Amino acid sequence: MHAHGRPRARRPWLPLAGVALAVAVVCALGFARPWAEAPAPVAAPETAAVQPALLTLPEQPRVLVFGDSWVYGSAAIEPTLGFAYVAGEALGWDTVVDGVRGSGYLKPGLDGAAYGERIAALDPSLDPDLVVVEGSINDRLLYPDGYRDAVTAAWDALASTYPDARIVILGPAPQVLPVQKATARIDADLARMAGERGWWYISPIAEEWISAGNYSTVIDSGEIGRNHPSTEGHAYLAERFADAVERLSGENDIVADAPISGIQPPR
Repeated sequence: MHAHGRPRARRPWLPLAGVALAVAVVCALGFARPWAEAPAPVAAPETAAVQPALLTLPEQPRVLVFGDSWVYGSAAIEPTLGFAYVAGEALGWDTVVDGVRGSGYLKPGLDGAAYGERIAALDPSLDPDLVVVEGSINDRLLYPDGYRDAVTAAWDALASTYPDARIVILGPAPQVLPVQKATARIDADLARMAGERGWWYISPIAEEWISAGNYSTVIDSGEIGRNHPSTEGHAYLAERFADAVERLSGENDIVADAPISGIQPPR
């Protein structure tokens, strides 16, 4: 807040002398403090995140859940017991599940290409109300070279293919604990990039969906599961995901750990 100016004095040299004296004092103090740190360089401003509005969907929306082996339903007794199927049914969605094992933004999968190529091959006539893009921990060994460019290209293609769809990005969940550094950085990058677009972002890492307390129940670390969610783990993840979607919709009356539409968390 600027102070109001005083009436002009009869001797204008006095204010000028005062200013000169003040400058001299500041300079003297500066030289007298050799320990003072130099001014920090001004960093280039980052693109500001856009706060998305509440997620609104019609009754029985058509939802495309796109991702990797976790979306596929790997390690569940049946793939259709994977979290994407279970959450979609609980939420009353018309769910289209598109999961490719081993796939990521950079990494081709066992049964298909990387995310960008897979998105380019999506059927535009699907016309979903919501698209959920999950993952992916499969990029952690290739990250960071080319990662941001690959994500940007994939998301641009997705928005172009389904311009009327709402888009939620579901970050990677840890397959091992502690969370690997590359996985944590991928999570941070995706959160930042989604914010720049005004898209919703759900972080299983930040929300600690998988912790030391429930890891052995959620993740099958044996030869069959190979660090994928068990059937019980998929049910638990479905509950956490459904809860997160409800919160994005502004339905905040859900009690933590309360089952949603019959989904039971692991014991």
